[in-house]
Amino acid sequence: MLEDDNLNQTTLNEEENDGTLESMHHVNNPVLDLPKIEKKYLETVISHNQNDKSYYFSDGKAKVEIKIVTDEIVRVRLAPQGTFLEDFSYALAKKDHRVSIHQCKEEVDHYSVHTNTISCRINKSDFLISFSDRAGKLFNADLAPMHWEESPDFGGYYVYSTKVAFENEAFYGLGDKATKLNLRGKRLKNWNSDTYAFAYDQDPLYKTIPFYIGLKDGEAYGIFFDNTFKTYFDFAAEDPGKTSFWSEGGELQYYYIHGPHIIDVIRRYHTLTGTHYLPPLWAIGYHQCRWSYYPEANVRKVAEEFRKRQIPCDAIYLDIDYMDGYRCFTWNKQYFPNPKKMIADLANEGFKTVVMIDPGIKVDENYWVFREGKENKYFCRRGDDYFMEGFVWPGRCQFPDFTNPEVRQWWGTLYQGLVEDGVAGFWNDMNEPAVFGRGTFPDDVRHQYDGHRGSHRKAHNVYGMQMVRATYDGLKKLYKNKRPFTITRAAYAGTQRYSSVWTGDNLASWEHLKLGTLQLQRLSTSGMSFCGTDIGGFTGEPDGELFTRWMQFGVFSPFMRVHSAGDTRDREPWSFGEDWEKINKKFIELRYKLLPYIYTCFWEQTKYGYPILRPISMVEQHIPTNWQREEEFCFGDKILVSPVLQPGQKSKIVYLPAGDWFYYFNNEVYVGGKEHTIATPLDEMPLFIRGGSVIPEYPVMQYTGEKKVEELQLNIYFSEGVHRSYVYSDHGDTFAYEQDIYLEKCFTLSGLKDSLSIKQTRDGLFTERYEEYKLQLIGLPFAVKKVKTDGIDTKIQKDEQGRYWINVAREFENILIEG
Repeated sequence: MLEDDNLNQTTLNEEENDGTLESMHHVNNPVLDLPKIEKKYLETVISHNQNDKSYYFSDGKAKVEIKIVTDEIVRVRLAPQGTFLEDFSYALAKKDHRVSIHQCKEEVDHYSVHTNTISCRINKSDFLISFSDRAGKLFNADLAPMHWEESPDFGGYYVYSTKVAFENEAFYGLGDKATKLNLRGKRLKNWNSDTYAFAYDQDPLYKTIPFYIGLKDGEAYGIFFDNTFKTYFDFAAEDPGKTSFWSEGGELQYYYIHGPHIIDVIRRYHTLTGTHYLPPLWAIGYHQCRWSYYPEANVRKVAEEFRKRQIPCDAIYLDIDYMDGYRCFTWNKQYFPNPKKMIADLANEGFKTVVMIDPGIKVDENYWVFREGKENKYFCRRGDDYFMEGFVWPGRCQFPDFTNPEVRQWWGTLYQGLVEDGVAGFWNDMNEPAVFGRGTFPDDVRHQYDGHRGSHRKAHNVYGMQMVRATYDGLKKLYKNKRPFTITRAAYAGTQRYSSVWTGDNLASWEHLKLGTLQLQRLSTSGMSFCGTDIGGFTGEPDGELFTRWMQFGVFSPFMRVHSAGDTRDREPWSFGEDWEKINKKFIELRYKLLPYIYTCFWEQTKYGYPILRPISMVEQHIPTNWQREEEFCFGDKILVSPVLQPGQKSKIVYLPAGDWFYYFNNEVYVGGKEHTIATPLDEMPLFIRGGSVIPEYPVMQYTGEKKVEELQLNIYFSEGVHRSYVYSDHGDTFAYEQDIYLEKCFTLSGLKDSLSIKQTRDGLFTERYEEYKLQLIGLPFAVKKVKTDGIDTKIQKDEQGRYWINVAREFENILIEG
């Protein structure tokens, strides 16, 4: 019956419509001409208004916000349809910014938004935006108006900014890119990626730091493109007169950061994204790692060898094999039957234990972490609500959504058992996130994004950052007043507030040693000073020379750790024979001697935002020939190193900036402002101390805090003129410094041809354990006849090498040394 009814209805419709079907129109559903998807550009400015520190300009549809953040920082945002996205950023630190004055002036052909320091010009006719100083010198300018293109597959827009690349302009930053320091001529991508044994110029790598520095006519500015989607940067690669940055989604939002000095740009970038937390002192000692040290007997053997050979070491790492079936927050009781006792025994010998934690949680109903995550819906889900599952070390895994604050809080509590076992530090790996077989999560994975929602396209580059944020915040609660130590492989801008970083799975080759020096300089100038490489290379087999030269560079890496893959030969300081062991020991001891200087550099980063590693292009940015220099860099502002990067190298040419420089190993003085040929015997490397410096030095210890410092040695390097040095100290492992329980000492040296005065000022409430300084006077151009400390005659001694020594009270105010 149903079939007959349908047949009759069909016949009726055919009879009614016979000859009329072609002429019918569906008038209630008109077919409109769909707009063509193409790039659209800002057009003529037709209106503007102000709301507090934000100035808004519109072409009638699109809107641009020019926000004054500080006197030297301006934020630019584009809303293609006139409505801005919610103002949210994982990169920004929560800080109050002060602005002296700001105003907008309208001229015939443009608007100008001013602060005390900079001027932002908005052309009326074409909406081009440029930045100048108040004297009118142009620093940065649009080549084309900001533009966008609809994304029909995902919604939102591809967003673009195109700037003028001025002739001879140099570009620096962007994190640990595996290429030369000056990025001019490069096109680079930001998409955190697991890149095992990466090659020179391979891109992208593990981190996304969309911040670069432009250096034009010897003066600098910065651009921070705060966008977490896949972003791209073209530094005059496609067109020598054009620099561009763009993204596959999100908002076109960038910060112009004024210099004119590179170090000022970096400091101001830190006012946006925060500085490194001050690490515990032991975290900047020497660390030994391998994939993997197990079982327990092997861990104990390695520790025993360090102490027997008297090679300093502060930390031993346990890679994934310490876990039960690679289940995070568990122990393999076959390999480690009593981990708490092992860790306590190691601690009694001065070793901290650091363990790895990955984001992949094994799908196993009998595994308590998985059960808790599943019950509370803490794991990531796909677009159609299936769980995001992928294979990593434990097998099939699900992954926490670290962009959810509730998940981060939960994750932080999971460390409690390991902390109670005595684990002192944690290493977050595989958090790009890495997934075997497919690389990373699919794009349709959904994230809570602190209430702002987003797919993995938006959250991918911050996933590792939010994981280590959860780790750090959780440990900060569990350790009470003790500072946590964390390290992460993946990162986004601002990760320095929570963690140190390293450059990932490098290769045991001379090329990768050179790459490591470039990557650490770049990370330091990109806001992530607490950085290091896998000394000796993660994979491959270094010979004794390569390993030892890398160890020498490692002394002057802010994070100093040897790490290697399980399929490589042993990689301890003694593994290459007695001769190489002797040199490695010498340089590890040098690291421990310099710890008070290194710790001071970390304090200057934490409090003032100074980068720890400083390329020559930063130290002397006004000299164009320095813009391409890569092999020399300063550690802080007092020490210059030039690692040996070639096998069998007997000497190398080293450029020294202006001033006097003392070769560390014999105190020979070199005049700066030019190149010198420096011998490079195997047991030395080009290492120089700036004249006029005060370098504090500890006695050699097998681990930090092993000995009470009876007197602090201060090495005084003479130079004519006035020079300042700082020395910082505190408890070394607590947060008491936040309540001013620290001591920051400033030493001012005034050198003349026949005299030297040393003045000390002290700030802070910390009390040192020692009572005296032991001063070594180096490079005096006169024979000392008289010394007075605060007006009182002081005894001076001269040793067989002709060096002068003085012992003075730690709280002296003025020392006068006369010839």
